[in-house]
Amino acid sequence: MTRVVVDPVTRIEGHLRIEAVVEGGKITDAYSSGTMVRGFEKILKGRDPRDAWAFVERACGVCTTVHALASVRCVEDALALSVPKNAELVRNIMFCTQYVHDHVVHFYHLHALDWVDVVAALSADPEQTSTIAKSISNWPKSSPKYFADIQTRLKKFVDSGQLGIFANGYWGHPAYKLPKEVNLLGVAHYLEALEWQKEIVKIHTIFGGKNPHPNYLVGGVPCSFNLEDVNAINTEKLNLVGRLIKDAQAFVEQVYIPDLMAIAGFYKDWAAVGGGLKNYLVYGDLPTQGYNTPESFKFPRGAILDRDLSKVYDVNGRDENEIKEYIAHSWYQYEAGDKAGLHPWKGETEFNFTGPKPPFEELNVEGKYSWLKTPRWKENPMEVGPLARLLVGYAKGNEEIKEVVDGALKDLDVPVEALFSTLGRTAARGLETRLTARWLKEFYDDLIGNLKGGDFSTFTREKWDPETWPAEAEGVGLSEAPRGALAHWIRIKDRKIDNYQLVVPSTWNASPRDAAGKRSAYEESLLDTPVANDEQPLEIIRTIHSFDPCLACAVHVYDPDGKQIHQITVG
Repeated sequence: MTRVVVDPVTRIEGHLRIEAVVEGGKITDAYSSGTMVRGFEKILKGRDPRDAWAFVERACGVCTTVHALASVRCVEDALALSVPKNAELVRNIMFCTQYVHDHVVHFYHLHALDWVDVVAALSADPEQTSTIAKSISNWPKSSPKYFADIQTRLKKFVDSGQLGIFANGYWGHPAYKLPKEVNLLGVAHYLEALEWQKEIVKIHTIFGGKNPHPNYLVGGVPCSFNLEDVNAINTEKLNLVGRLIKDAQAFVEQVYIPDLMAIAGFYKDWAAVGGGLKNYLVYGDLPTQGYNTPESFKFPRGAILDRDLSKVYDVNGRDENEIKEYIAHSWYQYEAGDKAGLHPWKGETEFNFTGPKPPFEELNVEGKYSWLKTPRWKENPMEVGPLARLLVGYAKGNEEIKEVVDGALKDLDVPVEALFSTLGRTAARGLETRLTARWLKEFYDDLIGNLKGGDFSTFTREKWDPETWPAEAEGVGLSEAPRGALAHWIRIKDRKIDNYQLVVPSTWNASPRDAAGKRSAYEESLLDTPVANDEQPLEIIRTIHSFDPCLACAVHVYDPDGKQIHQITVG
């Protein structure tokens, strides 16, 4: 038996530590620990509810808009506010822009190199790479000379004694299966995606003033439209948004999706690895008839238990019997004790760090071992994220979702059960990128139509004055971050925040066991994962990355005695 430690695996709200027990070449147990405390709940107490979005948006530098969206929604819910149609459309455009940007960046810069062997690309034949590229896409940058130039750039890295942004990977690991030429294709598009991603976020700067952390507003959006005025969002800026959307669709359809399908074809065995939990939770998002009509959402709301796609359960964030957070293995304390579960409106954020001070050799997994609480839906551990969204939409018969899912399953010649895996999770993210790129254009066209019809409203002043508020109010803002179900709960008393709780996607997926010993998504997904080399646990990282952790600094691997074995630095 070997205890392999990967620490830290950084994610959207801090750092993640994974400990895995490996026996006979497979993982037999795993533990997930969030190793950084956040504390936004304490920071917000006593503040003006209308300002909360600006604080909580800083919970993450990658998911830069969805926390603000969940925040303004929870305040609007508490005050019974609705927003104008243009505000809904702008929010949806911002939302879809975030998805397309985030998913492409994740695939190429955070996850693709778990499947692509960079060094193997050095011996590839650029002519054959060009032939492969042209066979799967009509992307213009596909000539033999183009790939030869990429290979030359890569060779300069190696000849200089360093691989630059590709340094310290597990190149040559037996878990890599791609032909040399497909590896070269992946490296080329990795570099192209670096350039592309900085363009699409300009949409956030147009509607939200900046990126990251664009501006939001309770009651609407903080931008104005005047098609002729240079000081407002005018025709020129709207045309730029249209061009950026068109370019994004081209990159998704001609680069991302073909690459995803090509790579997936060589890793079909990973359709039987990393399935993890059998339960999926989705709050839904992208309203087309207002936030209070979830039946109109592009991403449907619902829950699936035991992978039974014939039944989708209703989800209600206001029902205090549905969602509860537990702390049996978390460094917190509740007044009612460690076995209690609290709905976020009654949530408590009291720190209780009882473990050894880092650095430590191994987690005390019998006690408290994470800064993440453990959320449960009707006492069930749930997986959240792109796979959950597609499964709920598929099970509900959403035609757009069924079209892209069935098409991918047919192209790969795999059954729907293949989705319940590391490979399925990775594919789901790409498929919903295809959807959100299409929806981005739909919402843009709807906005243009609204403006041409003379509707320029972006904000409602109803109940903006705190004097009109009730003495006490509570609200919930449900959303779908790229990484999964996100919700903010607020309790307002005497016009100030009395309690504010965030339950974010990584809380669902990366949390420790509950009091009954049931694992959450990360821990469960690692069971039975093959590990070819304990000192190079590529397979662990591959499965964890399929959930989209945000690797921002470095990953260290330690042996059971605390000795550093290897370090991966991510540029």
